[in-house]
Amino acid sequence: MPADRLQKILARSGYGSRRACETLIIDGRIHVNGKIATIGDRANINKDSITIDHKMINCPEKLIYIMLNKPRGIESTLKPQNNRNGVRELINLPGRLYPVGRLDADSEGLILLTNDGKLTEKLTHARYGHEKEYMVLVDGYPDTSQIYTWRRGIILDDTYQQIKTARAKVYINKKGASGTWLQIIMHEGRKRQIRRTGQALGLRVKRILRTRVSTLKLGGLKPGEWRKLTDKEVQRLYDYKIRKTSK
Repeated sequence: MPADRLQKILARSGYGSRRACETLIIDGRIHVNGKIATIGDRANINKDSITIDHKMINCPEKLIYIMLNKPRGIESTLKPQNNRNGVRELINLPGRLYPVGRLDADSEGLILLTNDGKLTEKLTHARYGHEKEYMVLVDGYPDTSQIYTWRRGIILDDTYQQIKTARAKVYINKKGASGTWLQIIMHEGRKRQIRRTGQALGLRVKRILRTRVSTLKLGGLKPGEWRKLTDKEVQRLYDYKIRKTSK
């Protein structure tokens, strides 16, 4: 087996996306044959000693792809806070599995978990253009101006700067006594972006249900249920990436 870039080996071994693995290298946590690794280093997993925090890395695992209907109240992080449960606890499989992207505890619906760092990066990096689709219940009845502004993008305060959200597809799906259901399709996923956007437009978001990630649809999965992706479903995710980046 030829030498590979370290971040590729680490990602394939389940330590996160390539960008996350680059951070491990930059932070000085990776050693190769006893020496601190640097960005650009290569290694042969069959010949070289590769450690993280002075412990041998795990050999690349069989790649696993899971789709889960995350219930409300469950955190999508691996280290839940406030005595909440995390998504990993719902998957009774051994080995490393990482959530792909975020879905806050108060939201529900489709979330992917995998140990494939390459696919994780492709699905979460904005340049690949993977869509995420949501059904969002808001109080009251949005007017044309509010819908138009949401579609065009608004200014939100991030930690250290103001950012403008990317354009989104926003449609009124259904009106009822409990409020209005919106169908929202977007390419980015900033922290609590839908709730913050609704608040900025004077709309209280009552419920968020993610129904699609790229080519994967939630389908008939009930809250808390999960299943493995088929080979065809995984291939479609990669094929979608190829179509988006071939332009």
